[in-house]
Amino acid sequence: MDTLRGLLARERRDDRLALREDGTGREYDSHRLLTNAWKVSNLLHQCGVRAGHTVGLVGRTPEAVLAFLGAVSLGAVVRFDPSDERDLRAVVAPTDETDRFDLPPGSTPVAYGAEPDDPGTRYFERDVWSQNPTLAPSAVAPDDPVLATADGSFTHSDLLAGAERAVERTDMDAGTTVAVRAPLALAGTVAAGLVAPLMADATVVFPDADTVADVAVATDSAPESTVCDPTSLLGDPS
Repeated sequence: MDTLRGLLARERRDDRLALREDGTGREYDSHRLLTNAWKVSNLLHQCGVRAGHTVGLVGRTPEAVLAFLGAVSLGAVVRFDPSDERDLRAVVAPTDETDRFDLPPGSTPVAYGAEPDDPGTRYFERDVWSQNPTLAPSAVAPDDPVLATADGSFTHSDLLAGAERAVERTDMDAGTTVAVRAPLALAGTVAAGLVAPLMADATVVFPDADTVADVAVATDSAPESTVCDPTSLLGDPS
């Protein structure tokens, strides 16, 4: 696997638990997660997202994970919790937060949760469901930028290397539960909390107050016996 697009390979779909959101009880096995990520790639493609474009993502939810996977499969650059929307081609956010973005002409808000009133806003739940379950075509290279943070830009190779370090440091493997406690705005959190579990066939967990997983991705103390500090995984950004 040399780009994050490899995480969505058809042969990687099975019935293992890939994602759970403890606050709501929602769960996705690998088959459902990847199939829906393919559909999101098609929705974002319809919204004009192409390689090199930037997609803003808001929230720590399954929708954010699906949008992350769909966007990076197109060669787009993802920015979690964006504070500057001037270069966003699309933003995926809870419905009650889409209004705070002053998007440039030609950009598309995609809302999840309650159905939006604005006819110019795409509705995630409805519009993803209607897409074909195939991965939108795109040419993606290992050195292409894939994540923009306040610290700089990171490539597919950067995130995959960081994910491999997280797997090695925590002995992450199939069935390991990984609680994502650090902000997704940190590149190391994306590498250790999203990419590494998906790569290792582990389970991404968005925890609630009662969650105790096998591994925590955290910058502070956590109830898990194994903690991976996301700030120590990646080198200097581009």
